[in-house]
Amino acid sequence: MKSQAKEIAVLLGLAVGLALCVNYFSPVGIALVGQWDISKGVITAGAKNDAITDDLEIDDVKNARHIFNSAAALFVDARTRESYEEGHIPGAVSFPVGEFDMRIETFMNRHSPEQPIVTYCSGRTCEDSHELAQLFLASGYLNVRVFIDGFPGWEAEGYPIE
Repeated sequence: MKSQAKEIAVLLGLAVGLALCVNYFSPVGIALVGQWDISKGVITAGAKNDAITDDLEIDDVKNARHIFNSAAALFVDARTRESYEEGHIPGAVSFPVGEFDMRIETFMNRHSPEQPIVTYCSGRTCEDSHELAQLFLASGYLNVRVFIDGFPGWEAEGYPIE
């Protein structure tokens, strides 16, 4: 009986070690460490191909409102079209992240790369705004920020919505 328990423990150890090794070398491996505290930013598992970039974040609703009131940036909604139609920040452009390739050319014809952009989505549990911001930056936009509290944070403060 002791011999079987040892064999099971060794096999289990080898299986776990092999799984961790494969995960480490896989380009889509699951990160073992993540950011789970929403008070510190967007929740993320910290995957290897993660689009989260903390230095782009606007983490205070009042700061986002100040940018909005000063008309210093174009607000871009990364949520689905249906979510946008249910309610959005006034004047925001609907640009679902999944439609980026289809829509970027038209967007670039209307908005120059110098146009400051603030992306947002469904709050700190949503990574779409970060992904969209990275796509804008890769397309040549120079000033892109992410409003991490998104539409729910805006609405919770009682700010105007369309």
